[in-house]
Amino acid sequence: MPTAQPIVTVVRAGRQSYAAGLRLQAELAKQNVLQYTEFRNFLLLLEHDPVYTIGIRTKGYTSQDEDRLRKLGADFHRTDRGGLITFHGPGQLVAYPIVNLRQFTPSIRWYVGTLERTVIETCRQMGIANATTTKDTGIWVGDRKICAIGVHGSRYITTHGIGLNCSTDLKWFEHIVPCGIEGKGVTSLSEQLGRHISMSEATDALLDSFAQTFKCCVQEQSLARVTN
Repeated sequence: MPTAQPIVTVVRAGRQSYAAGLRLQAELAKQNVLQYTEFRNFLLLLEHDPVYTIGIRTKGYTSQDEDRLRKLGADFHRTDRGGLITFHGPGQLVAYPIVNLRQFTPSIRWYVGTLERTVIETCRQMGIANATTTKDTGIWVGDRKICAIGVHGSRYITTHGIGLNCSTDLKWFEHIVPCGIEGKGVTSLSEQLGRHISMSEATDALLDSFAQTFKCCVQEQSLARVTN
């Protein structure tokens, strides 16, 4: 295992459609390197236009459901990440780590657990001490999910990631069973803290937590520089 801390380049991509986010992930993940140590790790941060996404387990969502959700004014995508249906939209901090796990710990189980700890620490820094994991996926405050987690790994290269509700309009979730979990709800940083939480404030806490839990060095670079 490498002894030096891995370097992760942070890219703030702003507001993007879900399709654009997928293209960015694919572009950053497709690296022609011979050694895993040469892979350039990224943490892609963005905010999506309203979209419902389904992972590899569709659990009964049909084309009729897709039409129904599109009529609400949101896009709809089927993806190769883990997990069931969720919503991404304005006010939600989406983070896509695109990393080579051989530079960290070559285990998807370790990776998901470290992502969970990253979000829990982010919430703690923001003032929410009781955010935790449960038998259900994601990060929870009581019986309400504050952050969805759905990842994909191929040859130890990760894509997809997390969606942390900052000031998200939670009414979007009323039209689905979030992540296929019956009888539970969703919440946000703003709802829990009783004040508006900006994307910038949440991002600062997330980056600090990510560097701690993944034991890496983070450095920022503009989207234009990494895609040209």
